[in-house]
Amino acid sequence: MATTTLQNHIGGSPRDAHGTGTLDLVDPATEEVYGRIPLSDEHDLDAAYAAAASAFPIWRDKTPAERQLALFRIADAMASRADEFADLESQDTGKPRATLVADEIEQSIDQLRFFAGAARSLEGRAAGEYAAGHTSYVRREPIGVIGQVTPWNYPLNMAVWKIAPALAAGNTVVLKPAESTPLSTLLLAEIVAEHTPAGTLNVVLGARDTGAALVAHPVPQMVAITGSVRAGMAVAASAASDLKRVHLELGGKAPAIVFDDASIEKAADAIVAAAFFNAGQDCTAATRVIAHSSMHDELVRALVERTRTHARTGGPHEEGVLFGPLSSAAQLAQVQGFIDRLPAHATIETGGRRQGDKGWFFEPTIVSGMRQDDEAVQNEIFGPVLTVQSFDTDDEALAMANGVRYALAASVFTRDHTRAMRFTRDLDFGCVWVNTHIPFVSDMPHGGFKHSGYGKDLSQYGFDDYTRVKHVMTALD
Repeated sequence: MATTTLQNHIGGSPRDAHGTGTLDLVDPATEEVYGRIPLSDEHDLDAAYAAAASAFPIWRDKTPAERQLALFRIADAMASRADEFADLESQDTGKPRATLVADEIEQSIDQLRFFAGAARSLEGRAAGEYAAGHTSYVRREPIGVIGQVTPWNYPLNMAVWKIAPALAAGNTVVLKPAESTPLSTLLLAEIVAEHTPAGTLNVVLGARDTGAALVAHPVPQMVAITGSVRAGMAVAASAASDLKRVHLELGGKAPAIVFDDASIEKAADAIVAAAFFNAGQDCTAATRVIAHSSMHDELVRALVERTRTHARTGGPHEEGVLFGPLSSAAQLAQVQGFIDRLPAHATIETGGRRQGDKGWFFEPTIVSGMRQDDEAVQNEIFGPVLTVQSFDTDDEALAMANGVRYALAASVFTRDHTRAMRFTRDLDFGCVWVNTHIPFVSDMPHGGFKHSGYGKDLSQYGFDDYTRVKHVMTALD
């Protein structure tokens, strides 16, 4: 498709960018160039922030009902153009086109509608007299201009996760999508521009340097990023120099603990889907199976069989495909590097290599015999690779699960209610599933601890992150 009306988006309407060059868009399934975008420069970034700053008092002063209505209209427009969004997302990422509307576009629509509702819950605590002769109350207000950076693994979903709560609360936004997957975000910007004041949402295009400049810019009062731990640390360090508020959703290394009383078939079904969906390029993906020793071998066999029958990779328009290619040649090299460096005690049960010689496809891979200090257990692979470890006691399982620097998501498979309750308490992760892995809803928070970052996306908690509280006291005499 032509991208001429999308590629110059900034300040909510098409314009000519000053630009510092262009970037080719490459199809991950074919390695062919299908488009080109101009890169924004410092003048474009200044213009975007100026537009957001000018729009802020206008958008802030809209009533919650007006902001709600705007978000509902944006959601309705996205619903009416769902196939167009899916086409762009599949083109950029190589994801299976047949399931994109149900898997991702409809979720984004629901999230917009959720935050449209949240727009009308901008309230503080009830007023009261906490000092004699004085009445106090709390105002919950928008923060101001927000700078945001989104990743390449879920371009549209992550854009909605970022902008929906920010706009619902009355903030304005400057957002940089990943340079390799900008198209669905640009279409979203076109729709937002039709229903909000000019400058409410502004999109700049560029690579790592543009993201760094967006964070370091003096205008935003808050910066939010979904990305790697390295990127999150750089954002936090940069923001600290100007005391900006920071919202970080970073990496994950999610364990799936399977006890001897669990249904092996149900556990294998859930884990395979959660491990290989989107080629494992998901910070909540099941990446580490921790299996009780008494059923370890049986579970491995079940995982391998389920993988062979339900986790096929292929092009975006092939039938019966669970996941598409990895995002880039660099990502393919990263995943292959982890496999090439596996220790001698590891066994590749299935997969372990690139599929074909065109496109960045990697076979779904299961590796058993892993130990806690192995690189593939400790570090985020961000690919279709599932490791398996064995445990004997509950304490050992908990230590293995918690024994990484990430703390985003985890799951427990057991029929023992008491054990499930104990593990949901003791697992050091921001989300814990029981007898399932990876479903999420707009109403519940998403976000982790430790090196997985801080702050919450989705839910009322995600909405609150984009607000500030102000105490107002009035003398009664």
